Amino acid sequence: QVQLVESGGGLVQPGGSLRLSCAASENIVSINAMGWYRQAPGRQRELVADITRGGSTNYADSVKGRFTISRDNTKNTVFLQMDSLKPEDTAVYYCKADNVVYTMRTIQFWRSDLWGQGTQVTVSS
Repeated sequence: QVQLVESGGGLVQPGGSLRLSCAASENIVSINAMGWYRQAPGRQRELVADITRGGSTNYADSVKGRFTISRDNTKNTVFLQMDSLKPEDTAVYYCKADNVVYTMRTIQFWRSDLWGQGTQVTVSS
């Protein structure tokens, strides 16, 4: 089974910080870009930040200067450090991987993208 597993969500007060992690299953050989998306109730899923394999980053205007995305290519893991959190950051956060190569029983497969199951982030006093 090929999957991404997010962790690190929770409840935090405004102005606080959280660090999200997304780990790829061990049968994933390589990933191109990785990113974080979020979806608040009644709203469409939106890009928060993404990062290429080479380390180039891109952020939504609403999180620039507050969030930092990073990755560990050796472990196919991506992180999102969220500081100065605001109530409007409340959402389910999803990890996404692009151009995923993985193995199952020694056979290599490719898929264009892969999503995690999501982790809830709630910013409230």
